[in-house]
Amino acid sequence: MTLARGVCSRSPAMAASVNGVHSTISRPLKAGVFAPIPTFFLPESEDLDLPSFEAHVVRIASAGVGPLIAGSMGEAIHLSHAERLVLIRTARKALDGAGLTTVPLIVGTGASSTRETVELTSQAAAAGADYAIVIASGYFAGVLAGNPAALKAFFTEVAEKSPIPIMIYNYPGASGGIDLDSDLITDLATNSNICGVKLTCGNVGKLTRIADAVSGTAFKSTYPRKNPGAPFLVLGGFIDFLTPSAFANGHGAITGLGNVSPYAIRKLFELSEAARTDLSLLPEAQCIQGIIARADYTIAKTSIVGTKFLLEKLYGYGGTTRKPLPPITPAAAQALWEHPHTQALVVLERQLSGKTK
Repeated sequence: MTLARGVCSRSPAMAASVNGVHSTISRPLKAGVFAPIPTFFLPESEDLDLPSFEAHVVRIASAGVGPLIAGSMGEAIHLSHAERLVLIRTARKALDGAGLTTVPLIVGTGASSTRETVELTSQAAAAGADYAIVIASGYFAGVLAGNPAALKAFFTEVAEKSPIPIMIYNYPGASGGIDLDSDLITDLATNSNICGVKLTCGNVGKLTRIADAVSGTAFKSTYPRKNPGAPFLVLGGFIDFLTPSAFANGHGAITGLGNVSPYAIRKLFELSEAARTDLSLLPEAQCIQGIIARADYTIAKTSIVGTKFLLEKLYGYGGTTRKPLPPITPAAAQALWEHPHTQALVVLERQLSGKTK
């Protein structure tokens, strides 16, 4: 689809879809863009709002963006194990009902202990999860942060005991400051049941080093995957450096912005990938990257409540968070909606989705 004059004028050839056809497994994990899906709650009771959740999962997947359930954006820390499993089953049923049977489900299964993480990962797999994303608990970060051997042991044990491939989730802000370095992540990448890393540390140099280490044919032949449909993906935790990461052999991003603008981030991924072999497409990729990077910076500052407010504004559902997370204030909500970075993204998303409002 050609963008309106004055935004980004070139109309590129489209790259392959994020979610392709069946491979040697039913739902292979492919390079692309993914959205950590919020968990929606009913007002007053804070019970799960499953109809809104179902609608949103299908909306995002239909736009070519992969859903990630029970991550940080999904307030996994506020969910019981039983609720996480309900969300997995609900998402799988909704996707299958919409004909999106090949769309894989990535599910957050990080918990306080190694034992609990292993248990929850097995339960998630039985409920329909295809892949698990795992974060190290930050409760004892004072011990773990400076102990790479203990961190390696944690991810290794979870991977070896998991019935599905796991992805490393490196998010210092949600793990007491634990920040895995590129050496440790590259070492863990040799494990045949670890299928990637999400870098919400925002460290572009780290992404570059890891992507370089795993992108060659020597790595793939030396360290084959337990599941051949689950290669090791190096994914940014933000979308604001997607185009540069593509040229460093990165594989995409898992980004909260995908909830608000799935068509825009998919287009950015497709353009960035295509530009690697056709540099005439790079100016349009850079233009869209600029719009998205500014919006990502502005919206991310309002966290989960800002994203939910925008979903309410744009799509009619969103609601608030579970306590103790406070709701967004009316003044902050208005400022977010009226911000030129937000409005530029809304215009771009409407153009790419074919919707005028």
